[in-house]
Amino acid sequence: MIFPPVSHIIPWAKKSKMNILVTGGAGYIGSHAVKTLLKNKHKVIIFDNLSTGNKKLLNSKVKFYKGDLTNSKDIEKTFKKEKIDTVMHFAAFSQVGESFMDPQKYFYNNVYGSLNLFNAMLKANIKKIIFSSTAAVYGEPIKIPITETHPLNPVNPYGISKKIIEEILKEYDKSYGLKSICLRYFNAGGASKDHDIGEMHNPETHLIPLVLKTAKGERKQIEIFGTAWSTKDGTCIRDYVHVEDIIDAHILALNYLQKKNTSDVFNLGTNRGYSVKEIIQKCKDVTKIDFKVEKSERRKGDPETLVASNAKAKKILGWEPKRTLHEIIESAWDWEKSNNQSPKSN
Repeated sequence: MIFPPVSHIIPWAKKSKMNILVTGGAGYIGSHAVKTLLKNKHKVIIFDNLSTGNKKLLNSKVKFYKGDLTNSKDIEKTFKKEKIDTVMHFAAFSQVGESFMDPQKYFYNNVYGSLNLFNAMLKANIKKIIFSSTAAVYGEPIKIPITETHPLNPVNPYGISKKIIEEILKEYDKSYGLKSICLRYFNAGGASKDHDIGEMHNPETHLIPLVLKTAKGERKQIEIFGTAWSTKDGTCIRDYVHVEDIIDAHILALNYLQKKNTSDVFNLGTNRGYSVKEIIQKCKDVTKIDFKVEKSERRKGDPETLVASNAKAKKILGWEPKRTLHEIIESAWDWEKSNNQSPKSN
């Protein structure tokens, strides 16, 4: 079934108000989800340990529980105190480089924490979840653009942790009826239109904010990791999707899950890739600032090209990204300019 195109406030969401628990609601994507869910008149509860999330991104209109998913009692207490219909699960460590240095940290936090969440959901008889997955589950692609039927062969512990969680969700659906929508993000970017929410990672590892911080003078240079890839200009290619488009997909997935009560998986990307050099040049064009660019060695676990096919999400959810790469960079630059200091750890 094809649903109508998404709008900023989803019409059907008004008809079916729900109580949504957002894990990782103080993070970059999670905080955007909270904001949009509230605009769609849902009741939202945030659960976050603030290890990577930021207090500045917590929505003051929402009840906040500080807790850690690796402590099952924390999430079980939250479910006892709140009536929850559906969970949106964003909480995870997500730095590829760090996952190589400390895979135990990633498997413990991402996998074990998710298991605790799923088990607590079953205890509380909550049977619906939207899971924040990643294009990293695919590894080095065999064919571009990547469809959801592409083999899953992650090349880093972060991607492996997300693949394991997806597999757990499949089995929990078969055995316990826990229904899930797994959304595999490609490269999220940009900030909210009102500049209220943007990327505040500590440390920052995403390309666009790193380039913009270089333009802003917070960094001496931007490094290109590998310039001899088999691409048009020798640098890696990625598919960039605006964070607000990603959240629009979450609202559509939420409705689909409520209506169909069936599990599924969808790519969230734009069907188009940009090289690292192209991103740097577009950032220079938007900011009208030149800055130093240095070449560096390839990083372990970096696939050469990651570009999504979003045909399935378009057909089934009625989702299609509306914001351009220029809008992603422009909104991120407006956010950077409005935030004078990098965030401190919480």
